Amino acid sequence: MNTILLGNLIKIRWIAIFGQFLAVFIVFYVIKIEIPLFEILTIILLSVAVNFYSYFEERKNKSISNVKAFSFLLFDTLQLGCLLYLTGGIINPFSILILAPVITSASYLPALMTVILSSISIIIIVILNFYYVALYLGPEFYIPDIYNFGLVASLIITVIFIAIYAYLFASSSRKISNALSVSKLQILNQKKITEVGSLSAAAAHELGTPLNTIFLILNDLLKEKKLVEDKNIVKDIYLLKSQAERCKEILQRFSRNPLKLKDKFLDKVKITDLIKINFDKFNKNKKLNIKNIQIIEEPEIIFKDEIMYALGNIIQNAIFHCKETVTVELDYNKTQLKIFITDDGLGFAKDIIDKLGEPYVSKNSQGMGLGIFIAKNLIENMGGNINLYNSKDETAVVEITFDNSILNI
Repeated sequence: MNTILLGNLIKIRWIAIFGQFLAVFIVFYVIKIEIPLFEILTIILLSVAVNFYSYFEERKNKSISNVKAFSFLLFDTLQLGCLLYLTGGIINPFSILILAPVITSASYLPALMTVILSSISIIIIVILNFYYVALYLGPEFYIPDIYNFGLVASLIITVIFIAIYAYLFASSSRKISNALSVSKLQILNQKKITEVGSLSAAAAHELGTPLNTIFLILNDLLKEKKLVEDKNIVKDIYLLKSQAERCKEILQRFSRNPLKLKDKFLDKVKITDLIKINFDKFNKNKKLNIKNIQIIEEPEIIFKDEIMYALGNIIQNAIFHCKETVTVELDYNKTQLKIFITDDGLGFAKDIIDKLGEPYVSKNSQGMGLGIFIAKNLIENMGGNINLYNSKDETAVVEITFDNSILNI
């Protein structure tokens, strides 16, 4: 399914039908130009019938398939071609409207369908140059052949140009829109993971006190002589104690999960901690080297899912392309933080380095080419800046800059 809503096509066609009726009325009754009125009204009424059919189709489904959308646009093109044939051919001022279906197709439909519709439009233009019902516009009205040829050529060139122009821009827009949808979905998943982590960390903290109380009571019960004499009761007490210890171990495992960064005790984190967590998450026997430039004591920042996920994407990319070591350098000053992430791989390929940050740009077939794009958008939406380049040693460098005010330092 495409993003064309059938309701929009119906509305546009009603506007076209109204305009066609109005133009025919003015030409025939006001300007007094002789035209084949019956044939023209028949073609317009056919368009009305198609629009009523479209209305009933819309009640079943608001959106339509590519094939059905192409069929409706093809009908609109042929309908306009027939009207132009009956009203002077290519010299009719409304011949420019033949571009409308082509633009719609180029914006929403696959390239092949746009090529087919554009080719049909060009064929109609050529046919209308030779075959049409001539209009009598007075003895003084004369169109030179060279102008007629220029009009046909200009329409053909415009159809081709507009089709390519609209398709390229619409295709680029669709890619970016799809990539942003993917990035939003992934960051939403990341937030859900951290929220689950927060709940489990909170549960581990809150349940710790009642568990300690249970242990105290069980230990007191084991000191009671009357209870100890009953072997069945002692057996049940030890069973309760073992199950309580099991609960305690489970809660301890929850509390050790590194994703529980949003627990109220860990709202403030260090960038190095986030880097280590992401490195451990994606590491495949590679080494991490963290360097602090001109830092006496690393400050803490307010944890944000966006920073966590952006760093994760960049570090994962660095691990994938490095030979042995990923190096991270941190540089704080009074106004901003700079993070330099480098690896000892072959660097960014020269044929894609200018496109880095765009969606679906990748040198390998294992990924979607969205990691850097997502990281770039997350960082820039926060007010930060990211720069990707190769060092003098031809190794890949990702430079991230944040103002301290953004990080609440």
